[in-house]
Amino acid sequence: MNWKNTTRQTLGTTVLCLAALAATAASAATQQMVSVKGSTLNMRSGPGTHTEVLWELKRGYPLKVLARKGRWLQVIDFEKDRGWVARSLTGSTPHHVVKSRVANMRSGPGTQHRIVGKVEYGEVLRTREKRADWVRVERDSGKIGWIAKRLLWGW
Repeated sequence: MNWKNTTRQTLGTTVLCLAALAATAASAATQQMVSVKGSTLNMRSGPGTHTEVLWELKRGYPLKVLARKGRWLQVIDFEKDRGWVARSLTGSTPHHVVKSRVANMRSGPGTQHRIVGKVEYGEVLRTREKRADWVRVERDSGKIGWIAKRLLWGW
């Protein structure tokens, strides 16, 4: 193999690696999760206060970031509703929302642990810990327990 072919191969490999790295970074950015930082936040139809308010979201509500435009984030929620929120009104405190009709909150991470409460569809819970298929969460009341991950959405 001559010098020209070796240089071409190296250059080609480098370009492919950089493209893969850029795609991975873009994917990671779009997978970011945020939660409502204040007491409420308006999800809007577009990036600006002049656009229609679609939903009013309460403190802790988790959202997945799809895109960014200036000071605005395009987001999606657990019901697949999309909209825009002001980035300054979001935070990085992890929360989950209940996506099943009812979920048992247990004293430990497993079905063998006793039920300490029940949570309903749409309830927002503060994430405290994660273990395999279980999430330790806290209700607004301060009650803490474990819920099967498959019954929740968030991070």
